[in-house]
Amino acid sequence: MVYADVFARSIDDPEGFWAEAARAVTWTRPPSRILDAEAPPFYRWFPGSELNTCYNALDRHVEAGNGERPALVYDSPVAGVRATFTYARLLDLTARFAGVLESLGVERGDRVVIYMPMVPEAVVAMLACARLGAVHSVVFGGFAPKELAVRIDDARPKVVVSASCGIEPSRVVPYKPMLDAALDLAGHQPSRCVVLQREQAPAELGPRDLDWDEAMAAARPAGCVPVAATDPLYILYTSGTTGRPKGVVRDNGGHAVALLWSMKAIYGVEPGDVWWTASDVGWVVGHSYIVYAPLLLGATSVLYEGKPVGTPDAGAFWRVISEYGVRALFTAPTAFRAIKRDDPDAELLRKYDISSLRALFLAGERLDPDTYHWAAGHLGVPVVDHWWQTETGWPIAANLRGLAPMPIKPGSPSVPVPGYDVRVLDAAGHDCPPGQEGSICVRLPLPPGTLPTLWQDDGRYVNSYMSAFPGFYLTGDGGYFDEDGYLFVMGRTDDVINVAGHRLSTGSMEAVLAAHPAVAECAVIGVADELKGQVPRGFVVLKSGVDIDPALLRAELVRAVRDQVGAVAAFKLVDVVSALPKTRSGKILRKTMRGIVEGADEPVPSTIEDASVLDGLRRTLREAG
Repeated sequence: MVYADVFARSIDDPEGFWAEAARAVTWTRPPSRILDAEAPPFYRWFPGSELNTCYNALDRHVEAGNGERPALVYDSPVAGVRATFTYARLLDLTARFAGVLESLGVERGDRVVIYMPMVPEAVVAMLACARLGAVHSVVFGGFAPKELAVRIDDARPKVVVSASCGIEPSRVVPYKPMLDAALDLAGHQPSRCVVLQREQAPAELGPRDLDWDEAMAAARPAGCVPVAATDPLYILYTSGTTGRPKGVVRDNGGHAVALLWSMKAIYGVEPGDVWWTASDVGWVVGHSYIVYAPLLLGATSVLYEGKPVGTPDAGAFWRVISEYGVRALFTAPTAFRAIKRDDPDAELLRKYDISSLRALFLAGERLDPDTYHWAAGHLGVPVVDHWWQTETGWPIAANLRGLAPMPIKPGSPSVPVPGYDVRVLDAAGHDCPPGQEGSICVRLPLPPGTLPTLWQDDGRYVNSYMSAFPGFYLTGDGGYFDEDGYLFVMGRTDDVINVAGHRLSTGSMEAVLAAHPAVAECAVIGVADELKGQVPRGFVVLKSGVDIDPALLRAELVRAVRDQVGAVAAFKLVDVVSALPKTRSGKILRKTMRGIVEGADEPVPSTIEDASVLDGLRRTLREAG
């Protein structure tokens, strides 16, 4: 197929294009109407139709005679466990856990918070919610109790599903104490908590806690509950610039159609192929491409617990590819920067047969050309950078390996994916010419599978994404198109930073720093990092008259961010400064600060209140090295 023709049809006739894609999904009430565009910017795909996402991910493959095909391969070097779950086995576990939830009063539309490590039971819990028509909200296990409590209060779950612990290469992380601490902080209280006991750190259960294994032993399998295509499948919280999380809503119908289409068209994966997304189910990548998309297609998905880099076995990526015959790998550029750092000549790669691998897909942050050339040179397969967001749920720009492979340009995620009318706009809302940077936006309506709104907050949905350029979705990223129509994404235009593919709010970290009794004011900015893409760096101004050892203060602030935001923030750098550079209206000049930190010859902004503050900042950075 010719990319230009497919893309043009998706933009000129979106209803016809997505009606055709929807035929790959099994419906209990097929769509008779494709798009409801009566109340922009609130668009709804496949209104009036019904389906069940779990049925599409599991039951229909078993009914088609593929029950013995591997659905999930669990590989956990940190737990010393490897296991394969067929579609029939995964269906049995899911139906029984759906029965557990049903016995606890969970019904269609109820919310269930899932706070678990990378174990098969996390996938089972997600699919069980979908089976009942309940709405799951998975919270990444690296988040501290305060962050978990905020999400519990917003989602108001009837049940929380958790585990006694998570396991990292160097330590065991007790989850149950963090859950208990979160519930102590939360205003909303779930009726029950189901806890998976792990032998590495069994938890003490309380009156409302239920042991996973005991519940499963007594469970009766539950059937699939048909839901409207426009009903929510899950809520996934993403950081907002104020520090308050935003609950991105994903619907059932558009999500199933888009993700199923993407597996073949973008990734070139077919039913029965082994596909590995090296991420976490707590992030959107894990939702879309560890769990739902590969299972909707009928592929085999690898679930890896641990960190494939930075462990005693720096060749873990190559081992997994070789052992399971992985056809395509999806991870973040951070992982390959770490591999390149630890094994620059790729000597470990030569110990394994990775001939099954057809392509490497990287996303979550900008892929730097050096890492691209290193990976492409050593792997000998296409290395595909692609770009998308928690809000969209699937790629906005990519090199479509299953539809129309195109030449790869380092530094670019290639071209807009069919369905996304991507524009680069200047401040006046006009299209920028090739080579000129602007705000990357998508003309409405967004395609199926993208967020229809925010959880119980339509106003914030409009204000956050739809108000800057009427008729367009604001991605929050800046970039440009080149003469060939390739998109180059240059970075965030707001105060959300991207740490190793994880979007984190600088506002939430600033709130922690500001709470320290010695701190008068503070700022956190994202600065470039060779390994993680970006890391946060804090700057604090002390209260007048405070006498504290700077080293002690730094240690206390780093520990506070780790405790209240989580280790995922990778917050390790903080400097004490005499003042923060501000505009005359009091706005902190974060862009100017980033430029100074990264060594740019940053011009003095005309709006600055006191230019001498910049000299003090430069002096502090020189002294800090």
